[in-house]
Amino acid sequence: MMTFWTGKSKARALISGSLLAMMMALPTTAPVSAAPDDQENVYEQLDLLMRVFQRVRNEYVDDVNDKEVIEAAIQGMLRSLDPHSSYLNEDVFKQVRVQVEGEYGGLGLEVQMEKGVVKVVSPIDDTPAAKAGIQGGDLITHIDGKEVMGGTLTDAVEKMRGPVGSELTIRVYREGEDGPFDVSIVRDKIKVRSVRHRIEDDTIGYIRVTTFNMQAGEGVEKAIEAILEEKGDTLDGVILDLRNNPGGLLDQAIRISDAFIDHGEIVSTRGRRQVNNNRWYATKGDMLDGLPIVVLTNAYSASASEIVAGALQDHRRAVVIGDRTFGKGTVQSEIRLGREGNQAIRLTTARYFTPSGHSIQERGIEPDIEVLFPRPAGARGTPRREIDLRGHIENDQNSIDRTGEEDDIIAEEHTPEPAAAADTAEDAAVEEAVEVQEPKEFVDVQLKYAIKLLKDMSKLPETRVAQASGTGQ
Repeated sequence: MMTFWTGKSKARALISGSLLAMMMALPTTAPVSAAPDDQENVYEQLDLLMRVFQRVRNEYVDDVNDKEVIEAAIQGMLRSLDPHSSYLNEDVFKQVRVQVEGEYGGLGLEVQMEKGVVKVVSPIDDTPAAKAGIQGGDLITHIDGKEVMGGTLTDAVEKMRGPVGSELTIRVYREGEDGPFDVSIVRDKIKVRSVRHRIEDDTIGYIRVTTFNMQAGEGVEKAIEAILEEKGDTLDGVILDLRNNPGGLLDQAIRISDAFIDHGEIVSTRGRRQVNNNRWYATKGDMLDGLPIVVLTNAYSASASEIVAGALQDHRRAVVIGDRTFGKGTVQSEIRLGREGNQAIRLTTARYFTPSGHSIQERGIEPDIEVLFPRPAGARGTPRREIDLRGHIENDQNSIDRTGEEDDIIAEEHTPEPAAAADTAEDAAVEEAVEVQEPKEFVDVQLKYAIKLLKDMSKLPETRVAQASGTGQ
């Protein structure tokens, strides 16, 4: 790449032409030959980009790595569009593939970058991080004594991952605590188990989905079968827990929704290109045969979680309990790049809409019954949602009550989550980490409310919930 860029204007023009040719070769809905003035402007802008790169190479105070500078330019281009479009270089792309395989040595965290430090979206159940008491919303400022500030999320991820059995120490800042504190954690093999189930209060089925990876749909179906086999006709209802679930694969969200919905639309997507305009419908059959369902959500339920919650709510198939969801209503497509396909971009290509035609972008899913966790003493502010992210895509449906508070974010960086070859309803998060200490006991008020509601519904004359003939409005 270094030899590709020279200081001669002729070479710059040739490269500009090559870049423009590649750009024009990409699929687009707009005519590429109808506006020569625009085409000339593109040449000028590409030439400007190369002039700036030349200056950086030749005159910056220290030597620069050409590859890193160019990748930063690509990343900056995508980040300028919205917080969820990003470039995956070979290293990041390899990490994504590792996540798809569902096993790595680390801590067991879903994280994102916020204000220059690592923010925990949520710990993965039954991993060292969860056992050590790490909580959603925690900020990690140091890893093994080294500051996170100034680095990228990828750098932090690499530091937290490592050989199974090795130990590291993270410094954590948590709202409500007097100050930062250190937590020592031993890395372990992280197997991402996306679905867990159990029986609550003898007659209530409980299914928790932690992420929408490639096994999520099958996992939910097997969980339903196991619950029905164990409890049979004595089952009063099922709780689907989507709290702290940052999203994942769109097709898995559709499959999980389809398990509970007998007919009608599940979700639709709309984009600039016709290929991104799609509608998905439920197939015949409801695995629970109309048995009451409660969906649990919170501010960290995002993307694919919102598709499922929105579909079940619109069809009046479930009661949504908890907090308003994150509000990420856009779809990202993974587009492979490079000769070997070992690089990619994740590009926002469409918005998705609930069966009733509502966009979740910015606004999220409002619960039917709001039940919030008690706030810790000394806690300040409100949970950050999509509407609080700098550069987010705005919802053009009606007006939105912007309750998010402005703050001085330095940067928003997200390591991509596992993705298949096509569309994903991403999440803004990634998995890491590892070990020790049982978390403090707490009362899950949302879960208890859901159990009580299902118990009360079971006492009604009709215990099976008749599905609406159409979607709710």
